[in-house]
Amino acid sequence: MQPSVITLWILPLALFIIMFGVGMTLRWHDFTRLLRAPRPVALGLICQLLLLPLLAFVLVKLFVLAPVAAVGLMVLAFAPGGATSNMLSLLARGDTALSVSLTAITSMITPFTLPVLTLWMLSLWGLSSQALAFPVLPSIAKMVAVTLVPVMLGMFASHRWPGLAQRMRRPVKLMSLVFMLMVVSAIVAANMDRLGDIIRTAGPLVLLLACGALLCGYLVARLAGLQQAQGITLALETGIQNAGTALMVTSGLLQNAEMSGVVLMYGVLMQAPALLLVAWRNRDLVGARVVQSS
Repeated sequence: MQPSVITLWILPLALFIIMFGVGMTLRWHDFTRLLRAPRPVALGLICQLLLLPLLAFVLVKLFVLAPVAAVGLMVLAFAPGGATSNMLSLLARGDTALSVSLTAITSMITPFTLPVLTLWMLSLWGLSSQALAFPVLPSIAKMVAVTLVPVMLGMFASHRWPGLAQRMRRPVKLMSLVFMLMVVSAIVAANMDRLGDIIRTAGPLVLLLACGALLCGYLVARLAGLQQAQGITLALETGIQNAGTALMVTSGLLQNAEMSGVVLMYGVLMQAPALLLVAWRNRDLVGARVVQSS
């Protein structure tokens, strides 16, 4: 199977299935949480949509990253987390309802903002040829088709056929995992000769960004007087990004393997500090089990 087939068909299909699964976990009241609990949701959106991109921009400038890698990382910074951050928030004993509400709201925003911001980054880093060739409106339409539409379909299916939707959740997750593994394998294969250079030049920055984002999200929540569980959720929502959506832009729309390599590296490395946070939050449970077993 050629990489073009992967990026043109398998990646959009994988993202469609993933977002359909996300939609099946959402309810209409998840969208109205902003009205019922405006402060934590507003702070979460600020952290996701403004704080993380600003932090990424500062770090990219400080590390003097190559233009292609810099744009790849910025595209990733413009794609807030989805199902992964929801799961990690649950495991870390955060405010899962807040996490789901943030996913619901950003899933409606990102398809429209990501292509526009990508064009801005291409122009800002001097990639004028790619900027001129980047079709913003068709890209928005494609992002809506593979992210927003499946979310709405998943919500409709869950509301109309709750029993069927419940039974479908596991197969949907398995299908999305299989397709994403195919996409990841194709991107790794395309970057095989440059993978060492990408890890060496961008790896420390990516890990620093992931750790810094978690810390900033938590500090913002605590300084604002939010509960600890909400702080944990804001930390994860700030640090965990939707690599699948970012890959849709870098690989599916821009057809740039190096950008996709940076996105993929963040998608892997961001799990390390997040899982450490999960372990820290559950340290009392581990200790209790050790005491009981002894």
